[in-house]
Amino acid sequence: MAMGLLDRVGRLVRAQVNHWVSEAENPERLLEQAVQDMQNDLIQIRQAVAQAIATQKRTERQFHQAQTKADEWQSRAHMALQNNQDDLAREALVKRQTYITTAKALSEQLHQQQNIVAQLKRNMREMEPRLAEAKMKKDMYIARARSAEASSRLNEMLERSNPASSGAVFDRMEERVMELEARAEVSAELGRDRVEEQFASLEAGRDVDQELEAMRRQIRSQQAPQLPRFD
Repeated sequence: MAMGLLDRVGRLVRAQVNHWVSEAENPERLLEQAVQDMQNDLIQIRQAVAQAIATQKRTERQFHQAQTKADEWQSRAHMALQNNQDDLAREALVKRQTYITTAKALSEQLHQQQNIVAQLKRNMREMEPRLAEAKMKKDMYIARARSAEASSRLNEMLERSNPASSGAVFDRMEERVMELEARAEVSAELGRDRVEEQFASLEAGRDVDQELEAMRRQIRSQQAPQLPRFD
């Protein structure tokens, strides 16, 4: 009785777990989505690195152009002084100062951009092995999940084909068959008894009739008059 109750409880628990599993999201789809998200993040980081490098190179060109212009206006100022043109030399130096200021600002901007590019490259280098590891783990977990699912199905099949449970079924069937056979034997026995009783009754009735007839003959013979005998 207790074992039967435990079996029923176990079946109910397994049914509920199977229901939860069927209602849950597919683990393979979750793993695929996680790897895809990491892949998209890596693509975005690579794009950001490419854009940052392009911006850095543009800033470098602008910085070098500003330095070149500053050097050019310094040369012009020197040439103007050599020709005793102080006012023109002053204007050239003002121009040079403008480019120097621009070059200084571009230098600071370039330094920031270099830091950004370096940080993005570090992030990209960190993301690449993580993505490779995630892909490897994804394949491993999918294989384990499929193996677990196959094992679960196999266990269910083995449970359904459990010799103990199958033997119990056959034992119950044997008991049922034996019970039916016993009932048939009893019915046959009872049937034979009734027939024998009927024949016994007939035979008993015939014996009684014969005995009754014999008694009648005896009485008749006693009541008959005795004729004189003449020897």
